[in-house]
Amino acid sequence: MTQIPPAEPQEESLGALVAAASDQISTLVRAEIELAKSELSFNAKRVGMAAGLLGAAAFMAHLVLILASFTLAYALVALHVWTWLAFAIVTVFYLVVAGLLAFIGIRKFRGLPGMPRTLRSLKTIKSGEGESVAAPAPPTAGQVGTHREPMRQDR
Repeated sequence: MTQIPPAEPQEESLGALVAAASDQISTLVRAEIELAKSELSFNAKRVGMAAGLLGAAAFMAHLVLILASFTLAYALVALHVWTWLAFAIVTVFYLVVAGLLAFIGIRKFRGLPGMPRTLRSLKTIKSGEGESVAAPAPPTAGQVGTHREPMRQDR
């Protein structure tokens, strides 16, 4: 990005002002897109984990019909328990496991923060408040990651 040297207000032409504004707007748009990308990638990991847990819960619930039938049939023979009671015990066990997995998965979804920094930044831009837009200097090797605002980690 090229910087236009500051000139006296009388000497600046309309073209120079438009070029400067265009340059600042493109920098702002690039920064907002980069912020949205970083927040979405952070949330994608948590969504993947929650979807995996819910998928595991669905798989376990599906296995309830098959595994409970065979397990209880063999348990009935081995333990001399009434048929209906043996089937009920194993079915309840698998339902509890599936319920726990679903509960954990739903809690993971509720903990997603959304994109708070992007929304806050867009509100600031919309209201016209805040600092002037200046392109940040790219970080050097020793500064990578230190110039960013840390994400809040919710459980």
